[in-house]
Amino acid sequence: MSDLASIPILPLSAVRAERLAAGPVLARLPATVTRVARRAPDPDDAGRWRMHAIDARTHRIAQPVTFTPYASATPCSARCRFCSETLVETGAARPSSALRPQPGYFDALRRALHALRGLPLSYSLSGLETTDDPHWMMQMLDALDEHGMASPVHERVLYTNGAGFAVAAQRDPLLDRLAAFRLDRIELSRHDPREDANQAIMRFRPGVAVREQACFTAVARTLAARFPVQLVCIVQQGGVADAGAVLRYLDWARGLGVEGVIFREFSQLDDSYADNVTARYVGAARVPMADLLDACLQRPGFAGRFAIDHATDGYYFWNVVGHLDGMRVTFEASDYARMHRQHASGNVYKLVFHANGNLCADWNPQRNVLLAARLEDAAHG
Repeated sequence: MSDLASIPILPLSAVRAERLAAGPVLARLPATVTRVARRAPDPDDAGRWRMHAIDARTHRIAQPVTFTPYASATPCSARCRFCSETLVETGAARPSSALRPQPGYFDALRRALHALRGLPLSYSLSGLETTDDPHWMMQMLDALDEHGMASPVHERVLYTNGAGFAVAAQRDPLLDRLAAFRLDRIELSRHDPREDANQAIMRFRPGVAVREQACFTAVARTLAARFPVQLVCIVQQGGVADAGAVLRYLDWARGLGVEGVIFREFSQLDDSYADNVTARYVGAARVPMADLLDACLQRPGFAGRFAIDHATDGYYFWNVVGHLDGMRVTFEASDYARMHRQHASGNVYKLVFHANGNLCADWNPQRNVLLAARLEDAAHG
């Protein structure tokens, strides 16, 4: 079942729009956006919260909530210039991307899942690149399947750059295992339809076949033949940066047989992040999503073909969802300052299991710890 089935979609009034994270953007589109999906629950809506005990403490957990077994078994096959996993929070210990699973990891994962039994979840398979280590991935799916047989699971989504599916010997076993897992959809990253421009952004490591356009095309079509696939394009200078590039990307995506495209803005950062090379790149290459969406809606080749369905108001993101020539198209932006405020609120909006064995309500493996595994400290990758 899609998470959207449990999220109220309400008429969008001017008063309601003012209270939403997407309010400033929606104010620019008053005639075209008429409905909003309230993914972030209202604090006073008791039906959208669950009280759930973990390690003798009771937590107030948003519904829906996603659970991520953070993939970091190996360094990522790509080194995307904007990758949020390489941002460094000032004063923080090692980020989750620098941790590797240690002996006892899967026992700790099962312990964490057991602590969540009875709480409706959705599985969000992300982190570094899940498919880079098929052996780890298969064991992770086994643990999730065991949990799913005893506890409600709404949606299962894989976020991937496609690298593991480009290895012929492991492609079919992975596809068959994901089908048995009842995967709902794949979000497949590609940030420019031109091979050289995409490689300048994603920087796949030597020998990673999916960097080549012909290989990626074959992977995307293979995945789309088995699962619903949405391409993910992070808009940026040097890649997709204007309305014309959006249209070219959509025309290319249509030929791959995917069901949709998600255009995402770099997340807005706050002053908790160190001024490292990733943060500087994000600042220099940012393309504001509100401006890009506005430019698209003013372009005749887009505006007459794009039918807006709804906006979404998440706990730290917003998006506008519509269809163009039968293909789902999403424009999305997020704000890490808002995410940090929500994570610090005492409510639980996100569940992440890290390689150090901690179950956290946070992407930081040492913060908002709900269940500590007491594993030996995970080693550097």
